[in-house]
Amino acid sequence: MADQFKVAVLSGDGIGPEVMAEARRVLEVIAAKFSIGFDFKDELVGGAAIDATGAALPKQTVQTCREADAILFGSVGGPKWESLPAEQQPERAALLPLRKAFSLFANLRPAVCLPELTHASPVRESSVAGGFDVLCVRELTGGLYFGEPKSLQKENGEWVAVDTMIYRESEIERIARVAFQAAMQRQKRVTSIDKANVLQNGILWRQVVERVSKEYPEVKLNHLYVDNAAMQLIRNPKGFDVVLAENLFGDILSDELAMIAGSLGLLPSASLGASRDDGRYFGLYEPSGGSAPDIAGQGVANPIAQILSAAMMLRHSAGREDAATAIEEAVRRVIRGGLRTRDIHTGDTRLVNTEEMGSAVVAELRA
Repeated sequence: MADQFKVAVLSGDGIGPEVMAEARRVLEVIAAKFSIGFDFKDELVGGAAIDATGAALPKQTVQTCREADAILFGSVGGPKWESLPAEQQPERAALLPLRKAFSLFANLRPAVCLPELTHASPVRESSVAGGFDVLCVRELTGGLYFGEPKSLQKENGEWVAVDTMIYRESEIERIARVAFQAAMQRQKRVTSIDKANVLQNGILWRQVVERVSKEYPEVKLNHLYVDNAAMQLIRNPKGFDVVLAENLFGDILSDELAMIAGSLGLLPSASLGASRDDGRYFGLYEPSGGSAPDIAGQGVANPIAQILSAAMMLRHSAGREDAATAIEEAVRRVIRGGLRTRDIHTGDTRLVNTEEMGSAVVAELRA
């Protein structure tokens, strides 16, 4: 690895800067403990960038990302910018172009419900007793979000919206391999999500996934229609290991999984490009939740998702499994010790703010 691991830090809007500050503190401890040299460069993105430069994704930000080894992303958007035309709003004008510019086709979203936090899940206790660990692998650069033609125009006096869902065999094949490779390191089970009963895309998706599965004979594959999958995840989340889905279905189901796990404030994500020769990836790492403008500036946001996103960055882009595992174990010890931010707090645990939660993780790493 290079002497300096270069990180483009895009804190963004809402609670983004607050939780990013805690992730940075954790990484500073990791730098000293594991002899990793970080070169952080902060850039504007989202609404903050619109206010300062007029663009949600300034050229300077993109250039910094190109020069970096990874992107550590906070969150973007909020009511302040909702009156802008749709194509100029932070979510659409910043995050989607970043994914496209760096060909970040594979989104990994681990949904982990720790045994100590099953009370935070909105589903019945019997469905999550003992906790669960599901990995959602979502295709990120194809499907309805990027397909052309795309339009919103008047025809015969009424508005007509057109979005095109398109997938190429090669796109399905590469994301399927990511899912099967992940499953080989887990419980060796993949559930592929489609709508093959009504969509041509679903028919192709299922055919390609079936073919790729033959390269991984140890992995058990099953298929679910997306509507059934949404129900089964609520009924029995512990019955899943790796969930493989196209862009739209993965977007919806990964948020459902996050809620079943107890809180969006707990769950990280990684958006990865193609593997390099050394097995590492260029990636964008961000919390699964959004900018939460309703609690921004109050110091009550849960920083764990941002901290765990930094751990995923160390694993996938820096190739430092040791440092990534150290962060994850420190977070588990803090939770086991009874500290809780507002989103997961109960009467028999200790309520802490954003900074206090970050400090607790730092203290565990230093112990």
